[in-house]
Amino acid sequence: MTENVRKRLPAGFGRLWTAQTISSLGDGVTHAALPLIALTLTREPMALAVVTAAGTLPWLLSGVLGGALVDRWDRRRTMWVADAARAALLAVAAAAAVFDVLSIPLLAVVAFLLGLGGLFFDTAATAYLPDLFRRDPALLERANSRLRGAQTAMSGFAGPPAGSALLALGRAVPLLADAVSFLFSALLVRTLPAMPRPVPEVRESLLPQARAGASYVFRDRVLLGLALRPAVGNVAFLAVETVLALFAHDRLGIDTYGFGLLLTAEATGGLLGAAIASHLGRRLGTGTALTCTAAVEGLAILGLAAASNPFLAGLALAVCGAGMGAMMVLGPSFRQALVPAHLMGRVASTSRMLAMCAAPLGAFVGGWLATAYDVRAPLYAAAVLLLAMTAVTASMTSDRRVEAALRAAAPAAVS
Repeated sequence: MTENVRKRLPAGFGRLWTAQTISSLGDGVTHAALPLIALTLTREPMALAVVTAAGTLPWLLSGVLGGALVDRWDRRRTMWVADAARAALLAVAAAAAVFDVLSIPLLAVVAFLLGLGGLFFDTAATAYLPDLFRRDPALLERANSRLRGAQTAMSGFAGPPAGSALLALGRAVPLLADAVSFLFSALLVRTLPAMPRPVPEVRESLLPQARAGASYVFRDRVLLGLALRPAVGNVAFLAVETVLALFAHDRLGIDTYGFGLLLTAEATGGLLGAAIASHLGRRLGTGTALTCTAAVEGLAILGLAAASNPFLAGLALAVCGAGMGAMMVLGPSFRQALVPAHLMGRVASTSRMLAMCAAPLGAFVGGWLATAYDVRAPLYAAAVLLLAMTAVTASMTSDRRVEAALRAAAPAAVS
């Protein structure tokens, strides 16, 4: 897996990277601004929760069906149309803000449709990238590392403070800024190289095709291991996030500003993990690297639970973020090299849907443990879960299984 490391990335990747970087900046702007805009309309917690939850509903309701549609459609066209549609949607929302007709139901609809556009764009981009790189595992790791790093930097660092600052100029301003970012992304994506469509399957209705994509994941031990890794991780991380602000305030004495720095430490670790993921994959092997990142995350959360001061807590979150960042490069890169082209959309959306469905479970478990026992209890439980996942990962996605799967997939990946 090291022989192609020094190959140049295709010219089209630069345009895709630029498009996703600018779009991620806009996402960060909206991620911060949308709940703040909702807060100007109501102080009712449930109404605010509806706006927040609406953005995740498309993945929960139609993730696998969306993947089946992407496998029928031209991936490049799906990406730029999704971005153009999101730009138009945000322009409408900005106009509503200018004319003072914004409402909580309208914001919830905007959040839902933005999430739906993200479902189609992300799934199509995941399916397009392997074709652009001819399923070269090393190049895919480099590409995903750069994409993940840019996404973290823009949506995690630059976007949220920019969104808060733009909101001070008016409720329409951050919405319009994100609309411009999506429009720019759409124009760039439209210039990407066209890729031949996958060889079509026997024509059948959408639901059986979606079911076939999900079955492909659950029948393949390696793909199932790749899907379980972020799903179990989401249970653990949401359990932690549910009580993190309370833990930081009550046990570490961290104020609101300090809590922001704590989250920044985690994002910094994520950038580092994404940057070194390819190196880890080459030195340790993809399977071993995935196992090690699970162990690192579990030990880091254990360190967070035992932390006695903000510095140690920030260090633990940075280490955890590094493990997460590396995993989110290595896992998708391997999947993209492994899955046949005509199934890529459905496999990617099935894996993403499992991760999204696991998140509410983690939030519920975290809240219950903190209520029934102690605010540290969800952290210890999350650490145990992640460390247990180390054994599962070592079994299902070992280096031996990874190499065997790549050898088996080589002749079929272009089908």
